[in-house]
Amino acid sequence: MYDEVKDVDPEMYELLNTELNYQKDTLRLIASENYTSKAVLAANGSIFTNKYAEGYPGKRFYAGNTYVDKSETLAIERAKKLFNVDHANVQPHSGSQANAAVYLALLKPGEAFMGLDLPQGGHLTHGSRVNFSGMLYHSFPYMVDRKTEMLDYDRIEQLAKENKPKMIICGYTAYPRTIDFKRFREIADSVGAYMMADISHIAGLIAGEAHPSPAPYADVITTTTHKTLRGPRGAIIMSKAEYAKKVDKAVFPGMQGGPLEHVIAAKAITFHEAMQPEFKEYAKQIVKNAKVLAEELAKHGLRIVSGGTDNHLMLVDVTPLGLTGKEAQESLEEAGIILNKNTIPYDTKSPFVASGIRIGTPSLTTRGMKESEMVYVAELITRVLKNPTDANIKQKVKEEAKQLCDKFPIY
Repeated sequence: MYDEVKDVDPEMYELLNTELNYQKDTLRLIASENYTSKAVLAANGSIFTNKYAEGYPGKRFYAGNTYVDKSETLAIERAKKLFNVDHANVQPHSGSQANAAVYLALLKPGEAFMGLDLPQGGHLTHGSRVNFSGMLYHSFPYMVDRKTEMLDYDRIEQLAKENKPKMIICGYTAYPRTIDFKRFREIADSVGAYMMADISHIAGLIAGEAHPSPAPYADVITTTTHKTLRGPRGAIIMSKAEYAKKVDKAVFPGMQGGPLEHVIAAKAITFHEAMQPEFKEYAKQIVKNAKVLAEELAKHGLRIVSGGTDNHLMLVDVTPLGLTGKEAQESLEEAGIILNKNTIPYDTKSPFVASGIRIGTPSLTTRGMKESEMVYVAELITRVLKNPTDANIKQKVKEEAKQLCDKFPIY
């Protein structure tokens, strides 16, 4: 791969191929990562890179957009069909920008909204005080139940009635359970609030019918395209028809200038791939793999936050092993297993240290791994976590991890 780069920039050619081999040879368990198809990769670096297309199909500020318009329209129509929504804007460059555009469309600076607290599994843009969402708007965080470590919908409703937010956000970055979107609609209606669903992590599961959809209930839905959906790095916003103009205006000219039409072409391919029958099997396998991996880790004595998982990820409390999340992440990386440290509900440690690790199964499922491989992966993870300073064990696990990867190539 990357032969076009070799003669132009040998240094970058070396980096690209080194990264390619690194991804091939290591077990990737970061819940927010995945491998795109070669078709998506090709479109992401395609001829559309050369085109400036400020505006929307049929209403651009530059000439020469005949085929760009067709490509973006194709992406829009496919997104609408895939998620069964009235309207889709495929231009946001990232999930954070998509969320910012929704706030701009529906809220005024200083108005209140509710989202899950960041250390409890929410996202930075769901009201964190160090993020624009917490700086420009008045955010009221809700928490998971301390005992069950799951959403307490009655408590969320109580907080909504106390704080009267204009918008309530559901959808998370580190929540391993099924979301009751209907209940969130009821809560939002009880206080006259908009309902926003950020499905960035579970979009592929929803598309593959492995998780309930917020489409019948949410006013606005945001998602990235590069996690369980298995597409390029980017995002989309979907909404009911009545909010379409507000959303489009907030994206352009409100938040962005020219869209990345090469990425939009790759998004269109992603939506097409997600409409195929085999994608449903893939999404269901992600969930099956996650359940088995969580169960096996628990059998090895690890504490799984909330007692298990319903989706693609799990949180593991590593403090009973005398470790921090940071130490666990670093030890596993040395052994060829890539995941991330993560706070757990009511964590007393900082996010840079954390008490847990977050583990996801999308990437391994993309490689073709199934339940039996998850049993083996759990054993590898546990071997390292119970011997985090043993260099010989880490080296042996690294070799075994590569052997497993060789059986399931990504490209």
